[in-house]
Amino acid sequence: MLCQNCKKHEATTHIKSVVNGEYTQLHLCTECASKLGYGDVFSGFGFDLGDFFGNFFSKPKTMLAGNKIERCGKCGMSFEEIVKTGKIGCADCYEKFYEMLLPSIQRIHGKTQHSGKVADTVKSDEVKKEKTKEEIIAELKEEMKVAIEEQNFEKAAELRDAIKEKESEM
Repeated sequence: MLCQNCKKHEATTHIKSVVNGEYTQLHLCTECASKLGYGDVFSGFGFDLGDFFGNFFSKPKTMLAGNKIERCGKCGMSFEEIVKTGKIGCADCYEKFYEMLLPSIQRIHGKTQHSGKVADTVKSDEVKKEKTKEEIIAELKEEMKVAIEEQNFEKAAELRDAIKEKESEM
């Protein structure tokens, strides 16, 4: 989602507020959020969240002179900025800097594969298949045949009418 203010950069700050019962949402990029005064939540407590999370990330390899700094194509963040701030710019940063982030993710979480609960899946035999009109007509004809053999002509007539109705729908 693009920033609602500049409409240029990826929105990384999402502000929700309720004033006098009216709910509003604002999606801003980092620059616009800073300009509008929406800074870090922990900024007034003497606690820098960027320093805290930044320590978890591997320090970037020193750049040789002339090498170009790689940046995310969506938000423009570099790996060096991720290390410095301790914040990932957007979802595309995970793909762009995957190899560099992997050791840090392993250090933070202990592993990189999910091992928690998995949603129950519906067993295939429990899934009821919706019958086609042809199948319904075939079943009705079988029931009508049984009704005629049992000499239950009222039921057979009802089934005959139901068959005609289904055939007219086709």
